[in-house]
This record gives sequence, C-alpha cells and structure tokens, in this order.
Amino acid sequence: MKSVMVTGAAGFIGSHVVEALLERGARVVGVDNFDTMYERALKERNIAQAVSRGATLVEADITDAGTMRELMQRHAPETVVHLAAKAGVRPSQRDPAGYAHTNVTGTAVVLAEGAKAGVKRCVVASSSSVYGNNETLPFSETDRIDRPISPYAATKVATEALCFTHWHAHQTPTACLRFFTVYGPRQRPDLAIRKFMRWISAGEPIEFYGDGSASRDYTFIDDIVAGVLAAIERIDDHGYRVWNLGSDAPVTLRELVRAIERTVGREAQLDRKPAQVGDVERTWADLKRAREELAYAPTTDLLTGLAKQWAWMRAED
Repeated sequence: MKSVMVTGAAGFIGSHVVEALLERGARVVGVDNFDTMYERALKERNIAQAVSRGATLVEADITDAGTMRELMQRHAPETVVHLAAKAGVRPSQRDPAGYAHTNVTGTAVVLAEGAKAGVKRCVVASSSSVYGNNETLPFSETDRIDRPISPYAATKVATEALCFTHWHAHQTPTACLRFFTVYGPRQRPDLAIRKFMRWISAGEPIEFYGDGSASRDYTFIDDIVAGVLAAIERIDDHGYRVWNLGSDAPVTLRELVRAIERTVGREAQLDRKPAQVGDVERTWADLKRAREELAYAPTTDLLTGLAKQWAWMRAED
C-alpha cells in the first residue's frame, strides 16, 4: 500500500477508504469529479480531513482518457481503488446512457490508463445489484449475473466483465467487490436510511415502497472498508477475483423502519407507494469466500451501526 489512487475519493465510501489508507501509511491520490447528484459542499466536507492529513485530491473526470493518463503517469500509483460511479438504481432508470458512460466507459479508461502506467493491482467497486432477483439465497459469487433489472445493475455487470478482460490481457491482479447496501456516517443524502432518519426525526412521512417485505443486507461502512483493504492486500494471490462484502444478516423494510424508530426515538408515518421498477426483492451476501480468502468478518450489527450514523447526522446538523 505504498502508493494508491482512489477514484470517487470524496464520496461516502471513497472518503472512508482514503482515511483508512492514510492510517496504513500509504501515499494517496484521490480523484473526484464532484458530480452534481448531491451537494458539492457535502463531498468537500467528506474529504477535508484526509486532505488535511496529506492526501492529494484532484478534481477530474474518469471518462477523460487524456486527463487520467496524465494523472496516472504523474502520480505512478502501485494500486488503483476504483470507486467512482454514478450510483443508484432508481436514478439510473431516468439516465441509462449517462450511467453507461460514467460507469462503463469510465471503468474502461481507468483500467486502460492504469495498465499503461504500470499499475500493479486494481480493486474495483461492483454491487449486489448484479444478482438481480436471484432465486438462490444467500447470493454467491458463483451465481449467474446475466439478468440485471436496472440500468445501474447492468453497468456493474459490464464493469466486472471489463475487469476480467483487463486481468486476462495484462495479468494485472484485479478484484471486483460486490457491496451490499452500505450505510453509516457520510452516507449519501439520497439513500433510504439517511432519508428515513431525517424524515422520522422531523415528524414527516417517509416514502414506504411496496408491502415492507423486501429485504436488504445492510452493511456498515467500517466493515466495507476492512474488506477493501483486505482485497488490496490479497488480490495478488488470486489474479482475478470477485468477493461479496455484506453483513450476512438481511433485514426487511418493515424491520428497518422499526430499528430507525428505536434509534431516533420517534414513530414513523408511512407514505405508502407501489414497489419501484428496478428494485430487487431481496439481497443477502454469502460470505464464505470472503471469510476464507480475505478473513473478512463484519462486526457491526444494524442497531449499533444505525446509532453511529444517527450520532454523526446530529453532529452535522
């Protein structure tokens, strides 16, 4: 971990990864284009502490091959952690071409320019959404992923295919990490837990889609970061590898709302809406491979993680 480039460095997951790498003594170059999906000020706040501790932050677009080539050549990272992407299942329905451009073309550029610059390993963010409405539970890395049900999920399937091709062509060890519904301090403002906490605490109705039986494998940010670091350390032993990073503890929407009510100390008012196109019915990470090969062991249960996120949100307000 001598020299690492992190794309999406000012985002929720990226800023935590940058700080963890600095703790390990790495020289870190962060790249972010400050996409307008949410306020720039929030992203600047995310990354401020890391910059004050010595991380280099460059504002750049990962789809710009010339810029990425110059950055790779100038900073010569040994490792690239590629987290930058347009995120979100529902927004991708409104802008499938934009999602494909950023997530697929952007990944192709990062991998290609990294190869030219002699990058030794790549760790790339994928998503549990690649599994679609998988009938087999829990979701295993060996399950088929050729039936994504949203444009966002399709871009992550394509991302994994590009990563395999990159490894095959260059023999650069490359990991794809399938993140399962990440939450915690700095969570994006458009995501359910942060919105629910804000709405419930203010006495406002929450958007409650479907009958509440849909379930997600919610994973606390610290556990995700631990998995990312382990993948950096161990991907050299595997060549190309896919790992699930989840909690192995799925929770229904009804259960999540009850847990948030308990956390914020107020009862929720439900604004019931039909299930959304593109939303999967459930996610559940099979962690057998990650436990055996990464020594990945999530430690934060939902109530503990929610309490930490709520404390952060109150401190930010």
